[in-house]
Amino acid sequence: MSKDGKGKAKSGKSGKSAKAPKAARTADPAAPQVPDEPLPRMKSREYEELIKPLHGELVSMQEWVKATGAKVMVIFEGRDTAGKGGTIKAITERVSPRVFKVVALPAPTEREKSQMYVQRYIEHFPAAGEVVIFDRSYYNRAGVEPVMGFCTPEQSQAFLEQVPGVERAMVDSGILLLKYWLEVSMDEQSRRLRARVNDPRKTWKLSDMDLKSYARWYDYSRARDAMLAASHTGWAPWFVANSDDKKRARLNIITHLLSRVPYTPQPARSVKFPRRQSPGSYVEPALVAEEIPTPY
Repeated sequence: MSKDGKGKAKSGKSGKSAKAPKAARTADPAAPQVPDEPLPRMKSREYEELIKPLHGELVSMQEWVKATGAKVMVIFEGRDTAGKGGTIKAITERVSPRVFKVVALPAPTEREKSQMYVQRYIEHFPAAGEVVIFDRSYYNRAGVEPVMGFCTPEQSQAFLEQVPGVERAMVDSGILLLKYWLEVSMDEQSRRLRARVNDPRKTWKLSDMDLKSYARWYDYSRARDAMLAASHTGWAPWFVANSDDKKRARLNIITHLLSRVPYTPQPARSVKFPRRQSPGSYVEPALVAEEIPTPY
């Protein structure tokens, strides 16, 4: 990741990105510009067409990571329902789980609580040839833990003071670190949480913790503000993605991720299928195993 003269991170690779809505120009160029109306929610067909080439680029990036021994680590943070899980699924659905590894740690055990705070996360950091994606991370100590009373304000403040140095050591060790905050609006969060109540596919996502955190919107806002202010650095900047439209957010994040990893396409393999062996004396038997029912 390259940096400009002020120490701010710059993109190491250009990539195509979704066009942002342009400001509506008035006759007087000095007058305040009024933004266009928000883009409509993206339709599924358009999304599926746009994500296909991005999936191909992720595979190309994967092959570069394997060939070069690169170490890539991606952190996703955001409020409940911000779309972290769906974004991670969109990134990983067409790549190898042996290269792209997703980490979503449960609550710490009693033993882990006695360790150095980041210790249980460190063992999941990427080795050569790996992309590790954290669905929430050690930044729990800056967000959910202080808001929900799982750590003291002093512990959270100590974390915020220490994390820039920890991430500096990570980057100096060769880890390409990307941190994304997914920003969802209050109204959209309410809509998504309520949609989970009666949808059997989503009821598992609605926990008692979600309901408690729902009431503490502004506590989370303050925690987010403090986290970004303390840990947005030239070597490990935060990138914010509006996720009210999940499909647009996924496309924008994948496009940005690809632009930050300096991968190059690897040479195409020359594939030639061998001839299959002849059956010889083999005769297909009646299988003793039971076939499953076929209602579809």
